[in-house]
Amino acid sequence: MEGAKLIQQYTKHWQLLRALEAMLYGIGAGVCIGLITQSMLWGILLLCVVAAMALFVIRPWQLSNEKSSRYIDDHLNTAEYSSSLLLTTPTGLSGLAQLQREKVTTRLTLEIKHVKPQTGLKKAMLTAGVLSFIGMLVSVVYTMGIASNMPNAEEEPLMVFQTTDSVAPVYESPVLLNQKVTIAYPAYTQIPTKSSSDLNVKVMEGTRLSWKLGFNQPLREVRLEGMGEKDVTMTSQKSGKQNEYVTQSIVPQASGYYNFRFADSLGAQYVSDLYTVEVIEDKAPTVEITDIPQFSSFDFEDDKVLNFTAGITDDFGIKTAFIIATVSKGSGESVKFREEKLAFDQKLVQGSKKARLSKNIRLDQLKMEMGDELYFYVEVQDQKTPKANSTRSETFFAVIKDTIRDGFGVEGTMGADLMPDYFRSQRQLIIDTEKLISERNQIPLQEFKSRSNELGFDQKALRLKYGKFMGDEADSGIAVTPDIEEADFDPDDPTASYRPDHDSENEHNLVEEHHDEHEHDDKEGEEDESGFEEYMHKHDNPEESTLFTASLRGKLRDAMAQMWDAELYLRLAEPDKSLPYQYKALKLIQEIKNSARIYVHRIGFDPPPIKEEKRLSGDLDEIDDFYKQQDMNYEISYGAMRESVAILEERLAQGASITAADRAVFAQAGKELAALAIEEPSKYLKSLQELSWLTEEKPQATVILQSVRQGLLRVLPAVDTDPVVRYQYRGALEKAFIQELKASDR
Repeated sequence: MEGAKLIQQYTKHWQLLRALEAMLYGIGAGVCIGLITQSMLWGILLLCVVAAMALFVIRPWQLSNEKSSRYIDDHLNTAEYSSSLLLTTPTGLSGLAQLQREKVTTRLTLEIKHVKPQTGLKKAMLTAGVLSFIGMLVSVVYTMGIASNMPNAEEEPLMVFQTTDSVAPVYESPVLLNQKVTIAYPAYTQIPTKSSSDLNVKVMEGTRLSWKLGFNQPLREVRLEGMGEKDVTMTSQKSGKQNEYVTQSIVPQASGYYNFRFADSLGAQYVSDLYTVEVIEDKAPTVEITDIPQFSSFDFEDDKVLNFTAGITDDFGIKTAFIIATVSKGSGESVKFREEKLAFDQKLVQGSKKARLSKNIRLDQLKMEMGDELYFYVEVQDQKTPKANSTRSETFFAVIKDTIRDGFGVEGTMGADLMPDYFRSQRQLIIDTEKLISERNQIPLQEFKSRSNELGFDQKALRLKYGKFMGDEADSGIAVTPDIEEADFDPDDPTASYRPDHDSENEHNLVEEHHDEHEHDDKEGEEDESGFEEYMHKHDNPEESTLFTASLRGKLRDAMAQMWDAELYLRLAEPDKSLPYQYKALKLIQEIKNSARIYVHRIGFDPPPIKEEKRLSGDLDEIDDFYKQQDMNYEISYGAMRESVAILEERLAQGASITAADRAVFAQAGKELAALAIEEPSKYLKSLQELSWLTEEKPQATVILQSVRQGLLRVLPAVDTDPVVRYQYRGALEKAFIQELKASDR
């Protein structure tokens, strides 16, 4: 059945090509007459007539499957003049004929597309092209002859002026003789300059417009009003008896309306109707990156290569296209950035409207190491002047995995990891502030103030996070400890050593010793409690409720004070004054971070200790033999289909008929085969159909049994006769040793 479908499809394809050949003759004749007569009706009528005549001559409906079969036999040697077997039913053929039929079907499936039907398409296309060219040539010559004999006509009616005075003048008003607007497009658009009498214009941004008006008498003044511009006085140029007034050329910045106003020699005022100018913005180029995921990660041993393609389009031409790649090294405040501008592998043809560029980025060439990150995007600019439109693609990421773990070492002055993740934000605030300062003259004032205020808010949020580590709960983020008056200090006071000296490195230890000393004397502790209360290390005090040492607390307090001043100037939209305070805060934070050391932990093999009393003694009493027995359940895949193959081989060898038990096995095998046929129906559908025939209670031909057996054998995978884990030996000696151990285990 599959072979017959192939021939039927080939016949239909041949018929369509012959019908297309007839239509081409009709199209050529219709286009020719339509252009000559300038009438679409005549063109369509002649197309239908000529196409019908060509169809009657060519007669594609006379092509049949038998003719296609003979044509295939003549032009395809591998068909072996046997393609006609595909048009016959298989039941009436001999075994040899059926085998030849299957063989031809397989070959036609692969090679029938190489057999080109015999048609006259090339001749028809050439005829249609010649007829169309003749019609176009005659039409152009005829049109030029008519145009040369016709008088010039105005494209648009002249504008109408109305007097603005309440009483119309009794004398003759000035008359507009001609009008013209010249449109000079920007040079990068490569659109030629054109002139029109239609004063409603639609132009690209950056286009220069010039108006020229001619009157029949001198005028005192002519002005151009509107367009969001101040009134422009048109200059006067005399030409014979009439005056021609030409405007100062302007470049409209936005869409709008305009009109003309003039005064005659006696002072009477006239005004024209309103006209529109529509300014179209030059669209920014578009860029689309394909063939790469948003995030890529590599192991250090991998081939660290990024391949991607960028599709770029622009309406008036692309000027530049490049890749901005930023490599990040380190982490926290030690992070360093390196930015590079990369070119694509292909050279961009400047001015092209479409480009497809590819790039191969090797991370090793960027000197990236483990833990380094790469951020890159594509930036494209068009040819717009004076400021080009720029477009950035999405940002893509790539990282080299760092397999080394690191941790904080513990020093005597620091018993905890005091470096939170918040310490990574001050550098980013500095970067954003510098970027805002550089863009001050390129963005509106309102946007500048808004972005500066947002940076001030971020600075405040960062300061409050630092305040949490100082124990601050107030919004200010800076806790103020009340000063102790000098009168409260006594040089001879024996408790002087227990005061919370903020410069002492052992403040916690001193306080604990003070508590231990007075645990043995409750009475004395009760008498001195009121005296010590003001000086003891209380954890409800924001200055003392932190794990930071005194020196780190002081630096962090100074950093928060610098952040306060930085936030103040950011709120006042003065980021240039805020920047020095941010750098001071960053320096203090860096000093805090450097107070701890980082060590790389490497995990090695730690062998168990050796008992010297048993070493080299040769005592094997405590050493037992190891014996392991394991039962493995191994299920053969497609069991019903394998059993069906065995049944078919037995029935074919004995010539016996199929029993009811056999049909039950065939039905189960059909379910297994149906699961495969869902995925690839063209490959397994025939075998599934024949297998379903075997489940019916009627005798089956031997050819069907053989075909089902062959189909099932093609489907079944090879059986693993030794279902054990394969071990890859590293040498002949190791293989012999393992085999000897297996032999001894048996």
